[in-house]
Amino acid sequence: MKFGNSICVLNVGGTRYAFTREVIRDFPLRRVSRLHACATEKEVLELCDDYDRDRNEYFFDRHAQAFVFIMLYVRSGKLRFVPGVCELSFYTEMLYWGLESAHLDSCCQKRLDDRMSDIGLDSLSEGDIIGDEPQSPDETIQQTGRAKWLEKVRRTFEEPNSSLAAQILASVSVIFVIISMVMLCASTLPDWDTAKRKTVEEHRIVEAVCIGWFTAECIVRFLVARDKWDFIRHPLNIIDVIAITPYYVTMAMAGAGMPGAGLGVVGVILRVLRMMRVFWLMKLARHFLGLQTLGLTLRRCYREMVMLMVFVCVAMAIYSALAQLLEHGLDLGSRNNDYASIPAAAWWVIISMTTVGYGDVYPVTIGGRVLGGMCVVSGIVLLALPITFIYHSFVQCYHELKLRSARYARSLSAEMLR
Repeated sequence: MKFGNSICVLNVGGTRYAFTREVIRDFPLRRVSRLHACATEKEVLELCDDYDRDRNEYFFDRHAQAFVFIMLYVRSGKLRFVPGVCELSFYTEMLYWGLESAHLDSCCQKRLDDRMSDIGLDSLSEGDIIGDEPQSPDETIQQTGRAKWLEKVRRTFEEPNSSLAAQILASVSVIFVIISMVMLCASTLPDWDTAKRKTVEEHRIVEAVCIGWFTAECIVRFLVARDKWDFIRHPLNIIDVIAITPYYVTMAMAGAGMPGAGLGVVGVILRVLRMMRVFWLMKLARHFLGLQTLGLTLRRCYREMVMLMVFVCVAMAIYSALAQLLEHGLDLGSRNNDYASIPAAAWWVIISMTTVGYGDVYPVTIGGRVLGGMCVVSGIVLLALPITFIYHSFVQCYHELKLRSARYARSLSAEMLR
């Protein structure tokens, strides 16, 4: 910005906001940050509706109240709809300032998806909604080069449907996950050690390539993450680090002449951590709509899940105490040793309530059998009560993610056509 004062004033619908040039340069809203790269008033007027050189004031004829909520997102990182304002109108304001539907909180994303589906806008692109805005030929190069590149890399690694490159990268990652899981499962076979001794070099190469890929992927995702602390705290990223670390520890010990198999407790810990690689299957949730739906449903229905667990635990405590009393505690001449304690009877209760019935434990007295019938019937009823809420939530989550996936697919098609 080679003109005007050091203080820039944004006038949005009559409400004025004052910022320094440095703040404008790194502003989270793309339309505002692009002002810093403007060298002439003509370039400025391509981004705003009017400009006052004397006061260095930029005028935007936009919804003032909507911009207040967008500024709250800039400050707190949470974006929600303005009460009393149409969802599509607020979405238009978001697109104008350079935000996307992914920036909305999950509850507001659901409202937007439902609204777009109701009026048939789910088949349109975001450009159709904000079609009255003139597009500058240099729109995509006005951002700071480094920030734009980092965001592009982040979306490539974190959002598999965001671009063609992201889909290719996701496919390669899935292949490495499958190879790693196959090797992990095969390593538990009785004949694996014999086969490994015959082709030891090939196994080492395959394992090194898989670990190298996961390590590089984890490092790149950490470097381009918006918030490093949130990245570190994410459960899947913690699993990644735990699953990768044993390989490097084993290599370091082998290089130092200390084989892991002879380290007693340390060797056992390393083998346990190595088994954590099975959780790499959770990575597939990024690429498959069904797993994403399951995860989102569990996250939204945690209250119903807790209620279900409470139902089961209360019933298990009651029935296990009664079963232990009827089968073992009354001493009626034939004690059933399978019910010698309440914890032992609790195993029979849980497999009866879930109608699994392994047959390893069963009542032999008349009272115990009557109790068993009551246990099975009550288990069916108790398990069915919260399932209705979970089912409806699953359908809603699937609908939301399907709409979101369709929008990503349209964006990818547009990118390929360009």
